[in-house]
Amino acid sequence: MIHYTHPSRILVALDCIIFGFDGEELKLLLIKRNFDPESGKWSLMGGFLNEYEDLEAAAQRILYDLTGLRNNYLEQLQTFGAVKRDPVERTISVVYYALVNIQQQDINAIKAHNAYWINLSEKPDLIFDHNAMVDQALRQLRYKAALHAIGFELMPDKFTIPQLQKVYEAIYNTQLDRRNFSRKIISTELLIDTGDKDTNSVTKKGKLYRLNTEKYQQYLTDYVSFFPELTLS
Repeated sequence: MIHYTHPSRILVALDCIIFGFDGEELKLLLIKRNFDPESGKWSLMGGFLNEYEDLEAAAQRILYDLTGLRNNYLEQLQTFGAVKRDPVERTISVVYYALVNIQQQDINAIKAHNAYWINLSEKPDLIFDHNAMVDQALRQLRYKAALHAIGFELMPDKFTIPQLQKVYEAIYNTQLDRRNFSRKIISTELLIDTGDKDTNSVTKKGKLYRLNTEKYQQYLTDYVSFFPELTLS
């Protein structure tokens, strides 16, 4: 059997940036570390790559362990490999970001990891190079959300158009014109009217929609810009 020779050990880790939306704010799922190194500080959720594990499978494992969710939107972001990024041992981190529906999370799994949903606007200082990871993930999220309608991944199963607008306003940290947004969204044919009304609305009850998953897949795979004007925001 042939083996490669290498004089030193280099570890491969995976860090997951998990975005959620609570109806008002774009949020990050962070852990308050109760282990070394950097015990007591905030960090992303991560773990090491197992010997017989693909990168994607490892990222899915980490996401499931923390949230109890599978088959969410998950995308490889970037590799961080500065020599001294981890003070303990030379470690290369392959970073993924995920979009999840907070309503479907496993509360017990999150509590078990000492994890908390934090408003992105109130993000605490993170360990190592995790701040740079989050910054890069937000830039990529804004870019992809303008092209591929992935903002729907943050929504509950049923939602109103104003609720959807709040997601995009939170992602881009800007206000959008209500009429223009509604007209644009309806023209995409991504919405299916459920026939139900939003009973929690304090004003006029809005129509509840669900995602047209077949049309959504077209926006993920076709060369169609979903909201190209937002790339300039």
